[in-house]
Amino acid sequence: MPITDTFKKQIAQRRRLFFKICFKCGAKNHIDAQRCRKCRGDQLRLKNRTLGAKK
Repeated sequence: MPITDTFKKQIAQRRRLFFKICFKCGAKNHIDAQRCRKCRGDQLRLKNRTLGAKK
């Protein structure tokens, strides 16, 4: 069931798309994180947010 309320849709998109992922262990981290919460590594990347169908 699609979300029609724009405010709720923005909240959902932020939760699902805006975070960082650790290269070493793959843990999800806060968007402002400098180090991984799980392994304390400093190699973080932003989650890929490209739109489109999976191949």
